[in-house]
Amino acid sequence: MKTKLLLCFALILSGGLLPDYAQTAKPATANASKRIENVPANPNLPTLFLIGDSTVRNGSGTGTGGQWGWGDFLAPYFDTNRINVVNRALGGTSSRTFYRDQWPRVAAMLRPGDFVIMQFGHNDSSAVNDTNRARGTIKGAGKQTQIITNLITKQVEEVHSFGWYEKTIIAEAREKGAMPMICSLIPRNSWKNGRAGRNQSDYAGWAGEVAAAEHAPFLDINEIIARQYDQLGQEKVQALFIAGAGPHTSRAGAETNAACVVAAFKSLKENPLAKFFSERARGVPPADLSQPAPAPAVPAKDKIEPE
Repeated sequence: MKTKLLLCFALILSGGLLPDYAQTAKPATANASKRIENVPANPNLPTLFLIGDSTVRNGSGTGTGGQWGWGDFLAPYFDTNRINVVNRALGGTSSRTFYRDQWPRVAAMLRPGDFVIMQFGHNDSSAVNDTNRARGTIKGAGKQTQIITNLITKQVEEVHSFGWYEKTIIAEAREKGAMPMICSLIPRNSWKNGRAGRNQSDYAGWAGEVAAAEHAPFLDINEIIARQYDQLGQEKVQALFIAGAGPHTSRAGAETNAACVVAAFKSLKENPLAKFFSERARGVPPADLSQPAPAPAVPAKDKIEPE
């Protein structure tokens, strides 16, 4: 299984598993910078909605600056004659700002039989209140709150924990008859003691806590992707990120992460999306996190990326 996975990612790095539309994609132009609102193409089909930050959908989703999110490459793994795949993620958002400003529009489109996959955490560690973005959440998955006068909106706002926002999205999705699923955030290009950095002690761990508490399917792509990075080695992983752009991935990186999301789906004991998979998905082996992470293939120097 490990060999198959590494072959899969080697093909991604070489372009061999890129979907046709990605291989022929044209460079973004100034006219393409306007963000297109993604909506279900066929209202008669169930829809898989993706919500999250720029690591799920970067900018207008056209690869500006070479930056892509994994949500832009997930659709080829599904039979879109049977299910819509709609990427509603928005760069720069945290669980708090997405829930406040973007989620109402997504929730309005939800119908019974739909699915919602969320991935947050990269921006939740920002300041709770400042004049820049005021997007931070309280750390953890508890019931803590903080009342602020938002320095941007000038409105009084009750700020909750990271976990509270995810739990609330879960509840509201279920009220509409949709199935919510939680992804842990993708790992950054950080290395310590020869391993890719994990987030099990913070946002990835808290996402897992939420999923367990709410009995929601959990896709631990933070650990799944990190294990692939360990095996590829730090030098090869460089090509999966845009230098100097934090957690933002290249097209190869976004494709790698999309494949890991599918591997996570296939590892679930009950995978509600299995019946919608395309032929491409059948070639992705399921992730296996039942065993300890293997030793890194290539030694790496410590590199701790700043938040």
